[in-house]
Amino acid sequence: MLAACSTTPAPAPQPASPPPAQPTADLVPVTVQVEPGLAQEPFDEPRQALVPEGWTLSVWARVPTARLAAWAPDGALLISVPSAGQVLHLRPTATQPRETVLLDGLDQPHGLAFDGDRLYVAESDQVDVYDYADGTASNRRTVVADLPDAESADLRGAYAHALKSVAVGRDGAVYFSIGSTGNISAADRDADPPRATIMRVPPGGGAAVPFATGVRNGTGLAVAPDGALWTAVNGRDNVANPATGEVEKEYVNDHPPEQVAKLTEGRELGWPYCNSDGGPADLPFIRDVQTNADGSRLDCAALAPVEQSLGAHAAPLGMSFTEGVLPAPFDSGALIGVHGSWNREPPQPPEVAFFGWRNGDLKDRQTLAGGFQADDGSRWGRPVAAVAGPDGAVYITDDYADAVYRLAPPGR
Repeated sequence: MLAACSTTPAPAPQPASPPPAQPTADLVPVTVQVEPGLAQEPFDEPRQALVPEGWTLSVWARVPTARLAAWAPDGALLISVPSAGQVLHLRPTATQPRETVLLDGLDQPHGLAFDGDRLYVAESDQVDVYDYADGTASNRRTVVADLPDAESADLRGAYAHALKSVAVGRDGAVYFSIGSTGNISAADRDADPPRATIMRVPPGGGAAVPFATGVRNGTGLAVAPDGALWTAVNGRDNVANPATGEVEKEYVNDHPPEQVAKLTEGRELGWPYCNSDGGPADLPFIRDVQTNADGSRLDCAALAPVEQSLGAHAAPLGMSFTEGVLPAPFDSGALIGVHGSWNREPPQPPEVAFFGWRNGDLKDRQTLAGGFQADDGSRWGRPVAAVAGPDGAVYITDDYADAVYRLAPPGR
């Protein structure tokens, strides 16, 4: 499953490049609006967020450990709750949404995707499809089974990235992520099925085959307005400085940038042998001096540059595209829930990131919603996913504050 290795001597590692720029946006502080019945911790005290001027942020629902989200054809918001084995159905009302359990008893359901009236759900060990109508999901069929998770006998419970995401292409092909078992677990690439991949099931069903490789943990998975598949990747930790060969905190803090990449069949994103470098856009690859010291494992210079990025260890999770729903300059682009770092000093802050979409490309990152982290690194929220709703607002899940927010432009 490895890409072809270089047959010429590998060049010396390139000097460390500066981290991606952190763009500023015209955001203003607002107090998060909370109805009394939803004002449990952390909203038992006022919370400030940063949003575009004139926008509001309110707590729309309280959902413990809410993860990914998708709008159903009937106007309900579905939310996956892996920790409870459930998919919830939240139907908007004039006040608080009416919540019911759509699916229960699943194995860590995470990714959700619709193709017309068919609902795809990615569990940790399989991907299923249901017929969806009138707030019910029925006639379950398994698209692909026996996927690796912590229950897999050969992994003995050691699986750091068991949660899987799913997307459906315009042609009906089903794409899903299989994360790596760990930080630099290179054996994942030779596993069956290979881990650290984005897999594809052809339209109408069939065997799943690798579509993109070297994808450490492509939790963000979404189809763009032009039909292209994109992923946002949780990248490598504790990478050595190529200039010294040592793991140095100052270097690790800003390397490697998190990848936001357009996927085509056979795309290689390098993990764990090559790391994206520089940015924020068109990031080249440099070899990982811990896993690919002489360049013989993978020719990093031969890999196509990565289209976009987030700061190192930002932990992008849910990804979605919006088109013609939000006001300019957010009318067309990608929304990514950024969970924030666990291993950076100071911590990379959580946010909802926006990448403008123009002529088939993503422009540089802007922050659409922030303020979840204080100057001392403490946090009251950690966004997971953001999806534009039919009412012209953005709905954001947060598994740290156990909340779903409504981020509304003026007049919405």
